[in-house]
Parts: sequence; structure tokens; C-alpha cells
Amino acid sequence: MDGRNIIANRFVSSVAEGFSAINASTGETLEGTFYPASMEDAEASLLLAGRAFTPYRQLDRTLRAKFLRTIASEIAALGDELTARAAAESGLPEGRIKGETGRTIGQLNMFADLVEEGSWVQAVIDSALPDRQPLPRPDLRKMFVPLGPVVVFGASNFPLAFSVAGGDTASALAAGCPVIVKAHSAHPGTSALVGAVIVKAAKATGMPDGVFSLLYDTGFGIGEALVKHPATKAVSFTGSFKGGMALTRLAQQREQPIPLFAEMGSINPVLFLPEAVKSRPQDLASKYAASVTLGTGQFCTNPGLMIAIQDEHTTVLLNELARLFGEAPSGTMLTAGICSNYQSLSGAILKEEGVKLVARSEVAGTAAFNQAAPTLVSVSARDFVRNEKLKEEIFGPYSLLVLAESREEVEQVVNSLDGQLTITVMAEDGELSQYAELLEALQQRTGRIILNGVPTGVEVCAAMQHGGPFPASNDSRFTSVGTDAIYRFVRPLCWQDWNHDLLPIELQDGNPAGIWRRVNNKWTTD
Repeated sequence: MDGRNIIANRFVSSVAEGFSAINASTGETLEGTFYPASMEDAEASLLLAGRAFTPYRQLDRTLRAKFLRTIASEIAALGDELTARAAAESGLPEGRIKGETGRTIGQLNMFADLVEEGSWVQAVIDSALPDRQPLPRPDLRKMFVPLGPVVVFGASNFPLAFSVAGGDTASALAAGCPVIVKAHSAHPGTSALVGAVIVKAAKATGMPDGVFSLLYDTGFGIGEALVKHPATKAVSFTGSFKGGMALTRLAQQREQPIPLFAEMGSINPVLFLPEAVKSRPQDLASKYAASVTLGTGQFCTNPGLMIAIQDEHTTVLLNELARLFGEAPSGTMLTAGICSNYQSLSGAILKEEGVKLVARSEVAGTAAFNQAAPTLVSVSARDFVRNEKLKEEIFGPYSLLVLAESREEVEQVVNSLDGQLTITVMAEDGELSQYAELLEALQQRTGRIILNGVPTGVEVCAAMQHGGPFPASNDSRFTSVGTDAIYRFVRPLCWQDWNHDLLPIELQDGNPAGIWRRVNNKWTTD
């Protein structure tokens, strides 16, 4: 395992003092020394990415697709070595790591298919109308083109799927943008393994030097330098609200502002409608105790808020939730800092007015380090509405149950909420028709609205929307999951009256690219 930074397909030595990875479950130091990048490394990576941009964006789309598929196959070939290292650094079980590896490989292949198929560029042709009166129309042709070098910040809670070769990297490379990844310091060994196979894939497929770089850092300096560098044309980030907003401000304060796409978390409210609570309280409790505690609650879609109208049926639901939370064992969190923050916040919330502890597990997990106990608290709707602290995310196996006295109080709770990644409604057939206005209010506050399911588990496909109104993300028009994620890293460009042989192949007459496009207001492959 090579702990050096990777710049333009080469491992770069550093004079900086190295650091080691920590086993999240035991606290032991893991094998390998990793070297924080210097400012010179950051400068070099972006200058080389800038040089690589034109030859990379001009590559035939089948070659870009081949690059992505080769990365996917090389990650698959790492097998047990990657699984063991990622599990050790994250504290996540091997089954979860294998599933995340499959998702990472699937994302890369999905974007390879998208690039090869080609219609994502949304080619549009409005042919010249020289005889139109009173004025002729010029020949106009438009499609999406890549922005330029993209900086990707690895996420703590997904060491593979939102990391070095995760969805952000895959979608940026698919768009035709070179990528510089700032590895997350919680899983440097995992990052090193994946970074090395991207280099291998780049060399095997003849990609230009600078198409990919990987930089380590234990602080904030390198990340800030990457965002502020004039060669950077876009940034992606998945993490905390504080971190996302700090980077957003940096991107906006540049001499040339750039887009920064920040997914910053959510409390993912779940609304239990009365008939659902009446007919299946045990089922609801089982689903949601499992969802809250899944992966020690370390998902951005963790259901951190539940809402119900208080009655005798809700009492059954509450008692069952209390039992299940109390029986759920503690789990390993990703880092000591994340674990400490969870313990501090979940403890401090009990000091807020009206908040009651419903259940906190005292069942020990199998590990002894970075342990977080599942915690369920409750509060009245009135106290929730007037206390902004209760609306903040607590990252971990925690959820707050808001108990309303009436439908009107439920509406007040909903109207007090900020933007969310997900909102879920649990309801019986026919019950939803009674809540039309409430459902409209919910839709205005989320990027994905779920019926009778759980928010944890994000399908990677064309229809997925992972991003919601602020503060869930800083730009709700885009998703960080699924094929539409590619549109974060492109812009529209229109060609007017250009010679046919100088146009991109997607815009040429006769459609030599063979893709779907809109020609004179008609979708066609002709």
C-alpha cells in the first residue's frame, strides 16, 4: 500500500510528517504511513488537470466509457484486500463494505453505459430558416459540454461509494472532467488502494496525464487551496452543514465564482398518519427502529425525526419503539471524533425544554471502541416548533419522536421544518386523500418523498433524487446519486452557423453519433 499522494498518474514523495490510519473498532494503529499533500502538490495537480482537460474532453466517448469500466473491474479485482481494509478503517461490517463495493462498481459501469449511449448531452438542433419573414433564423445547435477540472471531497461515512472512485468521481469523469480527490483522513488506506487502481486503469486505457490525482490532508489547508485555485471549475462535497457552507463560501468568494455541490445532511422526517398507527404499530416500530440503528445511524438519510398524533394507538407504537431501541446493541462509529460528537449532542438534547428520554440502549456491541448507544427521545409538538435546536441533525443512531395533540399541530410541525433529503409518510389506503394540503407542504420541503417505506437505502438509478431544498443541499436542482448527477459538471454551449465538419459529432447532420436528439422540435435518432 502506497501512502504517497498521486499526481498525474504518478506517486509523489512528500517531506511532510506522515500519519497512520486507526482501526475504528479497536483504536489500534493500522499498517501504512500516509503523507499530507503540500501546497505545491495541490498546485501541480490542478495545473496538470488543466492541461489534461482538452485532450480528455475530446476523447471519443467509447474511450471514456472504457476508462470507467476498467476502473470498475480493477476495483473488483482488489477483492478481500479492499474489504478488510475498508472494514478496519470504518468500523463497518464486511457485508456492508461488500455491498458498498458493489454499488461503487455499479455506478462506474452505469456512467460508462450513459457516456456510450450519448443522449445525456441533450443535443438540440434548430436548422436555419433563411426565408423566414420578417427575419431569417440562423442555424443553432446546442448540447452540454464539460466544465473543467473537478475537486471531489471524500465522505467519511461511505469509504467507497462517496469516496475516491465514488459517484462524484464517476460522474465527473463521465462528463469529461479531470478529477482531483481530497481523500478523507478517516480511511486513507482504502483511498490508497482505490487510487492506485485508477492510476492503473488510466495507464491501461491511455488517458492523459493529470486526468486523476489523489491528495491526503489531515486538516483544512489543502481543501481550501483546491477550492480557491483558478483551475478548479467545480467542487463536490458530502458531509456536515458547517463544512459544506464553509466550502460554499470559499467557492462564491473567488474572483471567478464556481459551482460547489454540497450535500449536507438531513433529519429525514417520518410522518405516521393515525390509521397506519392504529392498524400496524408493531410493524412501524420494527421498521423504524431497524432503520434508525442501521449502520449505527451513519447515513445521511437516517430517520432522525418521527411525528405522530398522540392517542392510545400511538402509546402502543411508542412502547414498542422503546423496547426495540433498548434491545438494540451499541454500534461502532466511523471515528473517535464522530463518536464523541454523537455522545455530546445526544446527551445535550435531554437538557432542552420538554425533551424526555424514551430509551437508550445499554446492550454492548461486539467492539469496544467508538461505541454509540441507540437513543430515542420524545417531545411535544409545541416544544418542538419553538426550539430550533431540536431540528438539527444528530449524526448517529438517534431519533426524536414528536407527539402532537391534533392534526393542526402536525401541520405546525411540518411548516417549521427546513429542507430535507427525504420525507416519509406512513399511511393506510384511502387515508392520504384527507391530507392534501399537508402532503403539498411536505413536497415543498424535500427532494424525495416516500410512502410506506424507509429512507435508508438509496437506489442508484436514473430516477433517483438525492439532494433537497436548503439546508439539505445547497442547490436542490441537482442530485448526487444516479445518472443525472452528471449535470453538476457540465454547461450548455450553443453553436451558431458553424461549418458541419467543425461541429461536435453529436450535432452533425445525419446523426453519425446515433443518439436521441431534438431536431426542429422533434425527438429523433435520424
